[in-house]
Amino acid sequence: MQRYFVTPEQFQPDTVVISGEDARHIAKVMRGKAGDKLIVSDGVSREALVEIAGIEMGEVTVSILELLDMTHEPRIKITVAQSLPKGDKLETVIQKCTEIGAVGFIPFLSERTIVQYDERKESKRLERWRKICKEAAEQAHRNIVPEVHSPLSWKLLLKSFGEYDAVYFCYEKEEGLQLRSAAAPWLSALPPQSPGKVMVVVGPEGGFSPEECRAAEEAGAVSVGLGPRILRCETAGMVAAACILYESGEMGGA
Repeated sequence: MQRYFVTPEQFQPDTVVISGEDARHIAKVMRGKAGDKLIVSDGVSREALVEIAGIEMGEVTVSILELLDMTHEPRIKITVAQSLPKGDKLETVIQKCTEIGAVGFIPFLSERTIVQYDERKESKRLERWRKICKEAAEQAHRNIVPEVHSPLSWKLLLKSFGEYDAVYFCYEKEEGLQLRSAAAPWLSALPPQSPGKVMVVVGPEGGFSPEECRAAEEAGAVSVGLGPRILRCETAGMVAAACILYESGEMGGA
């Protein structure tokens, strides 16, 4: 069933008014009509099965039939910090990691970042990233839309590590500790149903420098490998997120 995110203000006691691109999508692409059923979520605390009551003037009014339980979010809250890669690779990271269950994304600039960062153009890219994230969350039946942050400098990213219960620094030269070995004890120690806040840090196409690895560890991160194969930068975040959620039992693991 088609799902749409709205703002909390659009929720009324018995109805929801859908506007903008979502309203156009319902009317023009889905060819919605009165009586069709949808799911709407405010991305915070309410999700409902609704029925189209009317379509006019660029708005779709729906009647609330039933409030639904919001049970599609993982217990472990993963933020993927990704050094800005070339082309549309970050769009792939955002789309797929949203499907997997990440709750946030932080693009950042590192020593080997190839992309020339232009703050004037970044607002348009950020708007596109957030749109991709919303669409992926709808497709995956997420209860929330993950947050896509504005790009940070390397120094600011390091300062943010203290906001997380665990930070895993994905380093391709890490031949010792692997992500599963690092995450499993921490996850096992969490009380049942207790949330955990985790950051996964992934480098650009050229990877991280040894100096960046040392700085990350000094800031509180744990350097980990993702197995014996070298992964592309747009693949590493997906693998890391899936590994952590599997180990937490989210995907039928422990």
